[in-house]
Amino acid sequence: MIEIRDLHFKYHSQTDEVLKGVNLKIKKGEFVSIIGPSGCGKSTLCLTLNGIIPKTISGQFSGDVIVDGMNTKEYEVSEFSKKVGMILQNPESQLFAMTVEEELAFGPENLAVPREEIEDRISWALSIVNMENKRDEFPGNLSGGQKQRIAIAASLTMMPEILVLDEPTSQLDPIGKREVFSVLQQLHKEEKMTIVLVEHRTEPIAELSDKVVVMDNGAIVLQGSPRVVFEKVPILRELGIMVPDISYLTYLLKEGGYVKDIALTVEEARRLFI
Repeated sequence: MIEIRDLHFKYHSQTDEVLKGVNLKIKKGEFVSIIGPSGCGKSTLCLTLNGIIPKTISGQFSGDVIVDGMNTKEYEVSEFSKKVGMILQNPESQLFAMTVEEELAFGPENLAVPREEIEDRISWALSIVNMENKRDEFPGNLSGGQKQRIAIAASLTMMPEILVLDEPTSQLDPIGKREVFSVLQQLHKEEKMTIVLVEHRTEPIAELSDKVVVMDNGAIVLQGSPRVVFEKVPILRELGIMVPDISYLTYLLKEGGYVKDIALTVEEARRLFI
């Protein structure tokens, strides 16, 4: 679904490259999480997945980003709006309409989607994020978690095949975080959507992801299943990445010869001792 080949990028305002030879393949329907220290290039990488870089944000760009067979250098950003939905850290930066319904209708209206189909898309998207009762609400009156769920729903009305989220829970309270992760789990499991998530909290990543990508200083330094990545505790701690508490505990027990594997969840940890 996504193939990144030897990707390099440098902003005009900076002297050093932000992305340094990134190579990555993401399969259709895969849930991929990207982690790494601040400033390592995660957000910049996200912006290359729908053509914002290099089409809208210019700089020194080389390599290729292929999304469902389309090279981002050869198509306009508008072409990718039908394939890639982008969710940013601050949901308020993406919400502007007077009602939730108007917010969700904006995208498909600009694609000249028939009104009846728009209504169907709005109802479907609101059901996915469990916000059917907020259809006539003013988005500014919603909680942080609800706003982010509406931002996700607004993206879903465009019927994208890929959803890219750049730290979507960074400004949310624990309840809001759980709401957003629950929606992502549903989109992945039930809707078979391809999801690319940048997130600093590793507990939900361990449970939700098919693949975890670790970045440092503009490059991918490690990738694999959550189990493969989170058992590399020394490497991750050196990068300042905290592994899930249960994974760290079982890693120490494995190093001591008490268990044979690390656990990603508390339930897995219980089974290790049976």
